[in-house]
Amino acid sequence: MSTDTVIEISNVWKIFGGRPEVALKAIRAEGLDKAEVLARYNAVVGVADVSLSVNRGEIFCIMGLSGSGKSTLVRHFNRLLEPTSGKILIEGTDVMGLGTKELQGFRNRKIGMVFQNFALMPHRSVLDNVAMPLEIRQVSKNDRMRQAAAILDIVELGAWGSKFAHELSGGMQQRVGLARALAANPDVLLMDEPFSALDPLIRRQLQDEFIRLSKILKKTTVFITHDLDEAVRIGDRIAIMRDGKLVQTGTAEEIVMNPADDYVAEFVAGISRLKVVHANAVMQPIEAYIKANGPLGADAPRVNQDETLSTLINLAIDHESAIIVARQGVDVGVITRSDILRTVVEGTEMS
Repeated sequence: MSTDTVIEISNVWKIFGGRPEVALKAIRAEGLDKAEVLARYNAVVGVADVSLSVNRGEIFCIMGLSGSGKSTLVRHFNRLLEPTSGKILIEGTDVMGLGTKELQGFRNRKIGMVFQNFALMPHRSVLDNVAMPLEIRQVSKNDRMRQAAAILDIVELGAWGSKFAHELSGGMQQRVGLARALAANPDVLLMDEPFSALDPLIRRQLQDEFIRLSKILKKTTVFITHDLDEAVRIGDRIAIMRDGKLVQTGTAEEIVMNPADDYVAEFVAGISRLKVVHANAVMQPIEAYIKANGPLGADAPRVNQDETLSTLINLAIDHESAIIVARQGVDVGVITRSDILRTVVEGTEMS
């Protein structure tokens, strides 16, 4: 595990049933698929040989349709589920090697979790709900209330500390749930479809709030969602799961531009490339362009390699010249109208 890797999952399997080890042995020996495992052993493959790593400070989205194994997988990170096989390292700690008391302490210190269900205690005030993880740590009442109040201010609910959960809207309750997870200052946040029960407008507002908080707090976050638009909007990297297997991992741009198979291509077909694809994915090398076409004029527009396709299209409308792409002040690529049109058309054909 490198110093920048916070979570490392290696060859994790989860098989539900009476004889999971026997079923796994048969899978490895005979290459059985999910249907064959179910028929022969009355066992369900929830997670199939998944390996991934999450870097410090990133938002890592795991997504897939219902039954893909995404929520099952994330529950292994803090051993809410025990894997049938595999290795789980968080901050270098072998989670599978922890005893009961060690695991409880590890969860309380290292990991915060936010579920779709807010799970707020109705008999406690908002402030008391947020302070709960610190109470479990046996932090003094004054200190835990002070820390909880500070977190409520960060999620912009400072004035609601004395209220009870039923007095808050659904979006506000979810912000309280997030504040509670943050109160103990965990190294890792696990978020399992936290906004999916909310209406679209509130959901988008909470996505914005979460993006803002992430920039401030820089928490390493594993975010589970079935919504590709949500994953693209908030995720630094995305992992797509299907039938318990990890199909592809990459940035939104990498997945949209280079889907691993037909399933991923169909999955991402509805995503607009305008905000996802950047200049470095569209450009051709500047040396090859100049060799074939000669030098560009002094009036050629210049963009950074991270500029979006949407901006490139507007530049191509306003300028006859090809667009120069720069990386750290050095000209490295050229984008023509044909390059832009080809990228747009390919995206249209996928959909």
